[in-house]
Amino acid sequence: MKNYIRIRIIFFAILMIAPINVYAYKYGLGSCLDQDREQNIWSSIKNEDLDGFIFLGDNVYGDIPNGKLSKMQKAYQTQKKRLPKWLLDKEIIAIWDDHDFGLNDGGGDYPLKKEAEKMFLNFWNIPNSDPRRNREGIYFRQTKDVEGVKIEIIGLDTRYFRSKLIKSKNVYTKNNNPKATILGRDQWLWFESSLSSSNADVIIILSSIQILATNHPYEKWDNFPLERKRLLDLIADKAKNKTVILVSGDRHKSGIYQNKNFVEITASSLNRQASPGEETDPLLIGKTFRMKNYGILDIEPSENKITLSIHDKNGMMVNSKIINIHQER
Repeated sequence: MKNYIRIRIIFFAILMIAPINVYAYKYGLGSCLDQDREQNIWSSIKNEDLDGFIFLGDNVYGDIPNGKLSKMQKAYQTQKKRLPKWLLDKEIIAIWDDHDFGLNDGGGDYPLKKEAEKMFLNFWNIPNSDPRRNREGIYFRQTKDVEGVKIEIIGLDTRYFRSKLIKSKNVYTKNNNPKATILGRDQWLWFESSLSSSNADVIIILSSIQILATNHPYEKWDNFPLERKRLLDLIADKAKNKTVILVSGDRHKSGIYQNKNFVEITASSLNRQASPGEETDPLLIGKTFRMKNYGILDIEPSENKITLSIHDKNGMMVNSKIINIHQER
């Protein structure tokens, strides 16, 4: 009898110390984080018990109209002190957008882009062995295994190689020049190769600017229709037997968009909310949310699902979408 009791005590003790929630991986998502504004949204994000956080660009506001990088260095120094310590202990993934690239709406003709890239890589502690240290552009790919489900994250650089935007009456219009590009030749070759060689079950593609949205007059992939079609065709082909998710920032508004092949979540902004105004789009699910917000990408293989959600600054969910995980057998 005593041995039986002892065994039960040991059994329950093991249960008490065994790790829990090991069958999921949760990323926070966010963009547009001004180093000089309050950042109290981090308290709500901390409560999500994240495994990692994906910064989607405009991670500091260091640009000035003449393109000089004097403010950028100071912006990084300030942001380094303001990011919460608990966050720095998590996995952090980052891409950039124009305000941490160096020039508002800037592209491939920005003369200080090499210097800006070095600042970006240094701030995010990208190791010297990383390919980003030895090539132009901050695009990357990385993989992980979550309970037997292979996850691949592909981060695109929509700034370093991008052709000039076309503006008419203060509105960006379509650039249909067949030579115009967003990704540039080398990044396109790399991206196509990355997709074709991927054996992941889930592919998560990060783009600072929105891919699916078409109605608004600001920066988006639809400003370069030929590039967007090329991208969507590639992704649609991969989505036939993979789960593909697009993640973007930039807009100071959040939203979830769906076409027939895949979903895009836009998580923006962490502390710079948009001006009032309604926004519609053919592919928008529900409404955009213009107040301060963050996103969640919750991978739950044991439930065969991924949940995408948008949360306000207090942590309340304002929009969500559940996606089934497609696994090849």
